[in-house]
Amino acid sequence: MTEKKLTDLNIRTYEHVDMEDVIHVWEECGLIRSWNNPRLDIQRKANTQQDLFFVGEFSNKIIATAMFGYEGHRGWLHYFAVLPQFQKSGFGKQLLEFGELILIDKGCPKLNLQIRADNKEAINFYKAVSYDQDKVISFGKRLIED
Repeated sequence: MTEKKLTDLNIRTYEHVDMEDVIHVWEECGLIRSWNNPRLDIQRKANTQQDLFFVGEFSNKIIATAMFGYEGHRGWLHYFAVLPQFQKSGFGKQLLEFGELILIDKGCPKLNLQIRADNKEAINFYKAVSYDQDKVISFGKRLIED
């Protein structure tokens, strides 16, 4: 994967005033699905480990997001996104490495994430930054209908 580094991304913790900008990034990146209410997902994360919910800014505009989590056994990554026009610029790698270092400081031994099987660009990104496909099957059960 070829990366053109523009400059460093300003990474900070999510604030409530960021909600619409975060949702815009998710919409542009195709992350929102009918069964996920983005506002509720943001509220839930803001109420649980908000210190692991990050936005990335370039020229004072939110262009990237990442929700990390750690429950004491494994770390998780959700809603990792970089606006399409800024992809392959190094910003995604910067944001991912930032979150990884925070998790390492918390003692997290492994970071897990899920990718939709048809998202080839995301699969290629994670392979390029040294992630491997685990030999697991992901199961899920919806506990609350949004």
